Amino acid sequence: MSSISPVRSQGPGRPKDLEKRAAILAAAKALFIRNAFAGTSMDAIAAEAGVSKLTVYSHFGDKDNLFREVIRARIEDLLPENTYDHDPQAPIEQTLLRVALIHARLDCDQETVGTFRAILGDCRQGNPRFGRLLWEEGTLRTHGLMERLLQQAIDAGQLAIDDVPRACVQFFALIKGDLFMRRMFGCVDCSESYAAEIEATARAGVTTFLRAYAPR
Repeated sequence: MSSISPVRSQGPGRPKDLEKRAAILAAAKALFIRNAFAGTSMDAIAAEAGVSKLTVYSHFGDKDNLFREVIRARIEDLLPENTYDHDPQAPIEQTLLRVALIHARLDCDQETVGTFRAILGDCRQGNPRFGRLLWEEGTLRTHGLMERLLQQAIDAGQLAIDDVPRACVQFFALIKGDLFMRRMFGCVDCSESYAAEIEATARAGVTTFLRAYAPR
């Protein structure tokens, strides 16, 4: 445990503060993926970012909070809230297919899978709170936004769903199939055919979902 007590700041303000914050987040993300949470020290993050350890603490307080911010920032970059916007005048199939392709490609990406491997490594070492952080900042956020999209489509008469949260889980399961697990276990022989399969699976998942929930 470090002898330096966490120093809480009021948040970044000046451009240099923002630059340092961005550098710390980038360094932490790279090290968490490479070494997992338990194998990453605040000293290493500071060195990677080119700042002092005190600066890291002043921006983020402690390693748990820094990890949460890494997850939050990464997900907001990759899946901004407008990913789940739906124009009720547009066909719902068009919106669902757009979301499906974005999610399927992202979830099966090597870097995403690397993050999951790092989290699983920490969970295996008895640190399930890091998996919980990923669940709260990632899955719960995206499911909430997707549920909002589905409700908008229901209100517009484009879908007929009784249990929106369950339908949301079914949607994400359908569009990925076993592709995430194949990447996780290193069972991808050809990147080009795998990419084509990601798209085909996402499209088929949307078709199946609409067969279940299109208004009769």
